[in-house]
Amino acid sequence: MSLTEICSKLGIYKSKGYSILNTLRQFGLVEKDPQTKTYSLGPNLIFLSRSVLDNLNYPEVVSPFLESLARETHGTSLLALISGSHVFVVAKREGNQNIGFGVRLGHRFHLTLGAHGRVIAAFLPEEERERLLGRKKLYFYGDPSRMDVKRLREEVLRCRRDGFAQDLGEVTPGVHVVSAPVFSHRDKLIGCLILIGTFPEEAMKDYGPKVAEVAKQVSRKLGADIERIFQAHGAVN
Repeated sequence: MSLTEICSKLGIYKSKGYSILNTLRQFGLVEKDPQTKTYSLGPNLIFLSRSVLDNLNYPEVVSPFLESLARETHGTSLLALISGSHVFVVAKREGNQNIGFGVRLGHRFHLTLGAHGRVIAAFLPEEERERLLGRKKLYFYGDPSRMDVKRLREEVLRCRRDGFAQDLGEVTPGVHVVSAPVFSHRDKLIGCLILIGTFPEEAMKDYGPKVAEVAKQVSRKLGADIERIFQAHGAVN
């Protein structure tokens, strides 16, 4: 709904409605579409309302895929949804009970952090990507002081080609991460799959394509035309 529609139904001034909606966006309870300027429910409502969980059913859809991925790699697999300047973990599976990672449901990561940040930047519409890269603090390589725009743009192109991004202990020493984009109906980028583990580096050449393929399967389940998406991005499908 638009701001005008929301305020009309609630009987409040637009200035007050705008302020309330901005506050709700900060907590992931509301999302704003930058193109249509309309508002919708945000993913963090999953943790406040069972009815929202039933309607979105992202964790239910992705659960068997995360289970399989974690079991095959002995890593921790996550589904994280985009909300504002962060991604929120809404589903999680651990494949190695002896080595766990302290990532709880509802945990949030900065939108630009590490592997998932590069995946999101790669598959955002160009205008949104440029706005993202124009921010003062970017965490693609951990500490913002290590930001390298030329390197990032090269990696974004590679990510669009391959369908995944990797972080080999750069953000957290000894911890390797693979991430791939997840889309829903209307081919909207809604978040990403994330695989975390203390894998040997030689295993990463297999885990990247594996995570990318699982993310495509999840996207198809959520109603995305993954072939069209990857063709539009000039990527290998």
